[in-house]
Amino acid sequence: MEHLASRRKTWYLLSLAVILPGVISLILFGLRLGIDFTGGTLWELEFQKPVTTEEVKTVLARGGYSDSVVQLSSQDGLKDNVAIIRIKELRESSPEKTAIETDVNSSIGPFIQLQLSTVGSSVGNSIRNRAIIAVGIASVGILAYIGYAFRNTQNPVLYGLCALVAMAHDVLVVLGIFSILGRIADVEVDALFVTALLTVIGFSVHDTIVVFDRIRENLARKAAPTFEEVVNYSLAQTIVRSVNTSLTVTFTLLALYLFGGSSTKEFVLALLIGVVSGTYSSIFNASQLLVSWENGEIQSFFGRFRGGPKRRGAMAAGR
Repeated sequence: MEHLASRRKTWYLLSLAVILPGVISLILFGLRLGIDFTGGTLWELEFQKPVTTEEVKTVLARGGYSDSVVQLSSQDGLKDNVAIIRIKELRESSPEKTAIETDVNSSIGPFIQLQLSTVGSSVGNSIRNRAIIAVGIASVGILAYIGYAFRNTQNPVLYGLCALVAMAHDVLVVLGIFSILGRIADVEVDALFVTALLTVIGFSVHDTIVVFDRIRENLARKAAPTFEEVVNYSLAQTIVRSVNTSLTVTFTLLALYLFGGSSTKEFVLALLIGVVSGTYSSIFNASQLLVSWENGEIQSFFGRFRGGPKRRGAMAAGR
């Protein structure tokens, strides 16, 4: 098998190439937040014929909701006959809603209301803050657990930090792609997206721990003369299992994305991106960072910025 660890700089550059556009998009545009975070109303209408977003937006603008976001989906064998509308707060039985419904019925045609859900702005802020706290607590818990699980190695915290870096890689990939999609396709993130993000974190760390555990076992029995060769040998033992496991999940998620309901498409897409990224990062990032530390590459890199001398790092993985 090809020596994967010797090409770690290539894997780092590939990760950077994938992450950088998304990070730039996050800085410039951020995420397109759904009503779960901003407050507002989600209104789903099913028509008896195909409609266009322009038709729906025109009627909403006449009712005073010119800043609405409209997406179309298909149902009951008809194409683009369901309008998913996100607007500022619109209450059931309010005069504004009655007027819009009358206009929609006369201008576009008969419809059935599938859903009307409203979230206040204060509730949206609370959900957003709790989502940030949940991700933070998960990160601290992961670092603590991996540090404890690898406590018998010389540098257990390093294992935890490398797993967190790989996890951050996967989170940035998902966030960056959704930032780009929000800009070009009006894709919004909601509370379900946070659930997907936490699931991606768990999957990423699970894959990383499998690789790390095999590295620890091979170090203990001195399976190769150098640390880099031990890592490569461990990857050769685990890569097939990791890829096969990810493929089974990927095929399932792909089927859900293609044939599942429109309300879960963004959730499934986030999981799909995260699973692929998590498999990559556990093999080509987390384990390679251990090698880079062992060879003193990370210390030398930061030493250049401090103006300090290059020095070889201590053994990272506990030999």
